[in-house]
Amino acid sequence: MMISNCTTVIEFLLLGFSDALELQILHLAIFLIIYLAALIGNLLVITLIAFDSHLHTPMYFFLMNLSIVDIGSISVIVPKSMANSILNTRLIYYSGCVTQVFFIFFFISADLAILTIMAYDRYMAICKPLHYEIVMNRRACLQMAATAWSSAILYSALHTGNTFRLPFCHSNFINQFFCEIPHLLRLSFSDVFTSEIQILIFCGCLSAGCIVYIFVTYIQIFTTGLRIPSEQGCHKAVSTCLPHLIVVSLLGSTGFIAYVKPTSGSPSALDLMVSVLYSMIPPMMNPVIYSMRNKDIKAALWKLLRWW
Repeated sequence: MMISNCTTVIEFLLLGFSDALELQILHLAIFLIIYLAALIGNLLVITLIAFDSHLHTPMYFFLMNLSIVDIGSISVIVPKSMANSILNTRLIYYSGCVTQVFFIFFFISADLAILTIMAYDRYMAICKPLHYEIVMNRRACLQMAATAWSSAILYSALHTGNTFRLPFCHSNFINQFFCEIPHLLRLSFSDVFTSEIQILIFCGCLSAGCIVYIFVTYIQIFTTGLRIPSEQGCHKAVSTCLPHLIVVSLLGSTGFIAYVKPTSGSPSALDLMVSVLYSMIPPMMNPVIYSMRNKDIKAALWKLLRWW
């Protein structure tokens, strides 16, 4: 096939969940519940941290950044899918697909960067407590957050540009309910296998490096926690780190399954389920995981409810 045979793609068709009206309504209801739960939970965390002076610490500052990321990541995907379900269409314009890919990569990479910084923050608090206030001062925290967000922009721009410089010739049907790079590469005229491998290696190395760093950091944290003489002090050290470790494991496991499994050429219920898991469940569950056993968050919530 020659490049001259390619036609300019101005729109894509996304994968629909079903043509049956009842299943479309069910899809809309489930997505709406998940989206509202994620939105309310993360907005509540942001509000509590912003208005309670007791939560103005590095740990909660980065947790607020994580909640902003979660709101952004789920908002990039879910509203468009719900709108298509309401309008009974699968259409997404080329520019909309570019925008969606950019922000998906932006929020995923920002998420991973902030989780890595949060691991470093917990390491300093538990393993190097005498140096904590010096190292994790206000200026350092702002610089770390700014570095995470700016790196995410650069990372996302490189990936988006690399994807959409390719000509799309085979089809304009994306076998996914949102614009996802592995599925877009299947539509490209270029050597799909080589492009896919390059992206997977680059993403895999970067993500694996962050996740390995996080887990090595937590091995040191738990080792230090076990040496704390006070049982209460040891319990506090472990309980403050456990939610973060659960969040990292949830994001890492769902993302690994989604991007390591081979992309299929035909619609698959398993592909859809995995995509929903890694794109929607972490943003919804993160506020619950962080708040469930966190006394500071609960105290701030009761204070806010009494104020109302």
